[in-house]
Amino acid sequence: MPIIWCAISGHGFGHAAQVVPVLNALGDLVPGLTAILRTTVPASFFENRLTIPWQHSLAQQDIGCIQDGPLTIDVDATWVAHQHFHETWNARLANEVGAMQAASPALVIADTPYLAIEAGSCAQIPTIALVSLTWDIVLKEYCHATDHSHQQLIQRIRKSYANADMALRITPAPTIDAFLNVIDIGPIANPSPPERNRLASAINLVPNEKTVLVGFGGIALTSLPLEQMEQLLHYRFLIDSSIPPGYSRIHSIKTLPFSFKTLLASVDLIMTKPGYGTIVEAVALQQPVLYVRRYNFVDEQPLVDYLHRYGRGMELSLDDFVKGRWEAVLRTVLDLPTPTTPPPSATGATDAATILAKSL
Repeated sequence: MPIIWCAISGHGFGHAAQVVPVLNALGDLVPGLTAILRTTVPASFFENRLTIPWQHSLAQQDIGCIQDGPLTIDVDATWVAHQHFHETWNARLANEVGAMQAASPALVIADTPYLAIEAGSCAQIPTIALVSLTWDIVLKEYCHATDHSHQQLIQRIRKSYANADMALRITPAPTIDAFLNVIDIGPIANPSPPERNRLASAINLVPNEKTVLVGFGGIALTSLPLEQMEQLLHYRFLIDSSIPPGYSRIHSIKTLPFSFKTLLASVDLIMTKPGYGTIVEAVALQQPVLYVRRYNFVDEQPLVDYLHRYGRGMELSLDDFVKGRWEAVLRTVLDLPTPTTPPPSATGATDAATILAKSL
């Protein structure tokens, strides 16, 4: 029974969402496969998603970014956290090498912790990166040219990444150049079938109303303009948080009998930030997207370009988002035509599984 060691970044849920379809596809090719999930992503995320046997191994794999909600990156706190992480690098690396050697996996994959890649190399286990971004190019956006410690830390991260035997670059992605051997694979998307009628019944939708899923990924929104949302009479909003009494047009998805993926497929419109999983699945579903940009996260532009080329999307400024000035752009994005260029087939999971199976 082969074991695969899966190191998964805990920065939101996007990296875990990429890994799950790959492991499921790999399980179809490799009988008896078991996964060790080395991550701070909660075990509950993988329940009802991952179809192969798995074990959850709680351990911090990287920092990512320190954020104040999904739209604001605290750059100074991010650098402090990275520097603190690297102060104990040798101990962290030794711990990961020891844990890998004890588990004896046949293969290490990392999306996208560089700690696991260097540890896999030290443990002499085949190691493959699964990437739509790397942390060196993320941090490069925040690097002060005169701060040599920032540049040294980025170079240290790149040195770790270079230990990978191979990197599988997921479409779409920015330019990634930390690896010696890069293979491009297709988009990773596994959309659920829509259940529009059941959703309409669950929230008592009336015929002239549209449903809007306000979903900004695994890092929760700190606030929403609930008063302004309640005044948008032709819309119902589904949000991932509790709702104070007195709001009839806003529903918490925690109270609804649907997975987030089912809601993505079943609403009339998705409001989000440009994050990999939501954008690629929205394009696959041809769902209209209203997005709010951060403008300082490295994979954002490739995702926006992908959405505008193959899907239906419009930008809402951060100021308009915060102040609830949504109505005009909601109407506009719902009327966008379907693009004439079909999106690339979502072959990324099977592409990756086929390559990984050769190492197993």
